[in-house]
Amino acid sequence: MSAVNHQHSIPLEHELGIRVRYQETDAQGRVHHSNYANYFEMGRVEMLRASGRTYRDLEDAGIMLVVVSLQCNYYRGAKYDDLLRLVTRVKQARGVRITHEYQLFHESDLIAEGETIVAAVSREGKVVRLPTWLQLRGLEK
Repeated sequence: MSAVNHQHSIPLEHELGIRVRYQETDAQGRVHHSNYANYFEMGRVEMLRASGRTYRDLEDAGIMLVVVSLQCNYYRGAKYDDLLRLVTRVKQARGVRITHEYQLFHESDLIAEGETIVAAVSREGKVVRLPTWLQLRGLEK
């Protein structure tokens, strides 16, 4: 069994394959712009799962991660049944916020990129600090 760095146990980068489903497309046959936010969330969830923890673990501990900012730039369209590759990176994670960056590719083409900021809140909506294992002090770019 490999040693785990408990101070920084969440990966800094994660890749996820996403197959475009028919219901994600619009009348022009392209992925509707609203689905990119869902893809980004899938990237965050699977990145957390890759650390051996889940969003459910956070919620069970009374911590919710809410999106406070979402930005996306679209470069090319994707179509039904395309296999996309989403690269999710942690740009910053400390205090109460995590900033993620995303790049979405179809084959070698960058089709979209974006950024989200999520904040930790209690079940009552009060801002709380991130758990130590989610913070990346000193590792920001």
